[in-house]
Amino acid sequence: MDTATARKSLDKVLAPLRPAARYKPPHRGWVRAIRDALGMTSMQLARRMGLTQSAVTKLEEAESTGSITLARLERTAEALGCTLVYALVPNQSLDEIVHERARQTLRDALSRVDHTMGLEAQNLTKSELLTEQEELVEDMLRTHIRRIWDKP
Repeated sequence: MDTATARKSLDKVLAPLRPAARYKPPHRGWVRAIRDALGMTSMQLARRMGLTQSAVTKLEEAESTGSITLARLERTAEALGCTLVYALVPNQSLDEIVHERARQTLRDALSRVDHTMGLEAQNLTKSELLTEQEELVEDMLRTHIRRIWDKP
């Protein structure tokens, strides 16, 4: 599968997850929120997981600070009768990210060329430059997509 097809396929899967902000965890974390909503004490969760109550407290703190491991979170989710869902959700479509990055890469390169051509009174109009840029973007994405990520 080529990268364009892979991007489109993955974009279809990820589109329903945007905007990712709607999945922002509660202030005290998902574990605590779910446990409280179930009417379960930390001691009861501890027993279900074979842990001490203080271990559950530390686990909930680790989740709220973002230092919990996925393995620990998955095990906790199971003890709460939940399923851990893990995803990286792009802020825009993968296709848009790639096209914008290619445009930026080409803008950087074309601005140097345009400057040199301007010194020789041979520069393109803005319209010609944009048309040329879009053609080059499509060509770059077909033939040299990995190069767009060379510079930070």
